[in-house]
Amino acid sequence: MLQHLPALVTLLNVLLQFATLWVVGDARKRYGVKAPAISGHPGFERAWRIQMNTLEASAMFLPVLWLASMYGFPALAGGFGLLWLVGRAWYIPAYLKDPAKRGTAFGLSLVAWAALVALSAFGIVRAMVVG
Repeated sequence: MLQHLPALVTLLNVLLQFATLWVVGDARKRYGVKAPAISGHPGFERAWRIQMNTLEASAMFLPVLWLASMYGFPALAGGFGLLWLVGRAWYIPAYLKDPAKRGTAFGLSLVAWAALVALSAFGIVRAMVVG
């Protein structure tokens, strides 16, 4: 069962991306920032940065989630993936309220990502050495 955890984490990441899209759409409406503008009210700009930061982070997160999973650590990869998601979900309201207060949430997701990088590297090297 735990071998499927990375797939669940991937689906949850898609839903997180949708949530950030929703936050930006709501901010456009709330602050009157018409598309295609990406600047205007600071509240909108925070929402937009949340979406972009999450998209950028996902581009580095998903490959290492799957590499760690494919090279022998699906349960650990899924667990660290859930931790990454918790950090990113916490990041959203923290950044919206006060960008200076996002550090702990960012740090949590960074630690989870670094663990996935380490698992990926270890798994790949082990596969190359052992064959």
